[in-house]
Amino acid sequence: MKRSLQAADEDDLVRRVASGDRRAFDELYRRTSPWLLTRLRRRCADDDVVADVMQETYLTVWRAAGGFAGAATPGSAVGWLWTIAAHRLVDAFRRRARQHQVSAAVPLGESVAPAAEDEVMVGQVGQELEHALLTLPPEARQVLRAMVLDGFSARETSLLLGVPENTVKSRARRARIALREALS
Repeated sequence: MKRSLQAADEDDLVRRVASGDRRAFDELYRRTSPWLLTRLRRRCADDDVVADVMQETYLTVWRAAGGFAGAATPGSAVGWLWTIAAHRLVDAFRRRARQHQVSAAVPLGESVAPAAEDEVMVGQVGQELEHALLTLPPEARQVLRAMVLDGFSARETSLLLGVPENTVKSRARRARIALREALS
């Protein structure tokens, strides 16, 4: 027998969302959106960007809930949700930076496409970093995302991922060494 939505934890709600349960999605949003909004606003002062990131995050949750593998780690749905939001926020910052670069380099009334060489270099560096990140164990990637991309302390990362603080520190150290080696 299924537990009621109020008795379900966030992990259960995500699993129900994966099966298309709209009420579970609404409950997940009700529980997590205030917290997520606060965290995003700490990292971005632009309300329009934050609103877009919120929308993109929950759209991704709806679409990708089937890929959530949090059954083995209680409480990981919240970490998974934050990871999605943090990635969307970084994407928004990158889009904004590209728009500012193009608009600053172009005289008023003109439009210019980036040089092909620049696009290739940016793509190549991004691919090398992405490949290097993919060689890391998933738990090391989670720690790096939380500490580097999201700017969390070791203690905050520990709470987010549900692992001891010393484990976070050792994973971060090993991940940085592995990335340095992979990119050299």
